[in-house]
Amino acid sequence: VNHEKMVRLRADKVARIADTFRPIRLDSGPDEGDLLIVGWGSTYGALRTASLALQEEGHLVAHVHLRHMFPFNPGLGALMQRYRKVLVPEMNSGQLRQLIRSEFLIDARGFNKVQGLPFMAEEVRAAALQFLNE
Repeated sequence: VNHEKMVRLRADKVARIADTFRPIRLDSGPDEGDLLIVGWGSTYGALRTASLALQEEGHLVAHVHLRHMFPFNPGLGALMQRYRKVLVPEMNSGQLRQLIRSEFLIDARGFNKVQGLPFMAEEVRAAALQFLNE
């Protein structure tokens, strides 16, 4: 019983960390639209460049870059709901996409690269266009 209580207390303590986060904000793009590109870490430059290029081409694409992975920012779920599709480019086998899908029940699409080379903005742009056109 004591262990069960401590597990619950620890989980509550971790969840309350999110109360200290600033409200989530887009890095670029419209407040709602056809595609939200969700990124974190070192993918920032390529994702921002790709999303800005898509916006200049007239696509309703936005980019949000996560600063907190666990717990997620409390506004992330509502933000993702405002877009028809969600793309999660990652330099791994898709762990963030899996977390998003399980936490928010959002059918996020992964775009993974595991060759040890960084994303190029053009390949992110091409993946986003392909996803938009499906």
